[in-house]
Order: sequence, then structure tokens, then C-alpha cells
Amino acid sequence: MEKQLQVGVISSTHGIRGEVKVFPTTNDASRFKELKQVYLETGKEQIPLEIERVKFFKRSVILKFKGIDDINDIEKYRGKSLLIDREDAIELEENEYYIADMLGIEVYTEDGGRFGSLRDVMETGANDVYIIETEEYGEVLIPAIQDCILDVDVEAGRMTIHLMEGLIS
Repeated sequence: MEKQLQVGVISSTHGIRGEVKVFPTTNDASRFKELKQVYLETGKEQIPLEIERVKFFKRSVILKFKGIDDINDIEKYRGKSLLIDREDAIELEENEYYIADMLGIEVYTEDGGRFGSLRDVMETGANDVYIIETEEYGEVLIPAIQDCILDVDVEAGRMTIHLMEGLIS
């Protein structure tokens, strides 16, 4: 399991005083109000940043970090991820999982045969769609609904699915 989880991506600067617009990658953008610190993933290092102020604008979160007061100090991090430690993550409900923990798990059909592995999760609004890479069918899209997803065991790295008629050709 991942030790850190992504909560957003810096999409652009906001003004000239070091604020940034963040595209939230969490289901609940209001959670930024509760966060005190995030880690900026630069690709070479992780920089801890203390959150000084949080505002919301349309679908974006506007963050001001303590000690970053100029657009030139933050502009170079456009497109970079903001991470949190797992212990700062929101408690999950039953049958909820962090996408980062699910990627790569092995997918089996209800008869026990290996089907493929979970490559990605598409968030559509109505329900998520699991993108499963298979040897036989290539990329297969499976809706994350109770009729299709029978069991998910993140610790064991295993998912069991029911292939409804019409999902594969």
C-alpha cells in the first residue's frame, strides 16, 4: 500500500503573491480546510509545505503556502502533485478504497480464472469504471457496480468480478 496519497495537482498560479490553483484529486475538496501540510512532489524530492490559507473557486482549490509569497517561487511547480501522508487521509467507508491501493491488483472472474490486472480507474460521476488490462481481450472497461464487482481484497491484491453479458466481445 502507498504510504502517501495524492490530493491534488498544481494547475496554475493565482495572482502574484504565491497562491496556486490546485485541481483536487480527492473526492472531497473541502478536506483541504483540515489539512495543515502537504508534500510537493517535484520528481527529484518532496518538499513539505505548510498550508497558510485555503479558498475555493469553481472546481479548483486555491492554496497559499507559508513562506511562499511570490509567483516566481511557485510557478516552476505547475503540474506537480501534492501528497499527504496516509494517516492524514480521510477515513474510508465500508467497500471504499483508495485508487492508489487498487492499481495493479490481479482481477479474477467468479469461476476463479485470472482475467487481467487493474490498470486505471475512470471516475465518471455516476460510478467509477475499472480499466482492466487483459491478455485475451486487451483493455476491458468494467463498471464499478455491485453486479460486476463481487469482491475486492486490497491487502491480498485481488479482485473478483462477474462479467455481465456485453462487457467483452
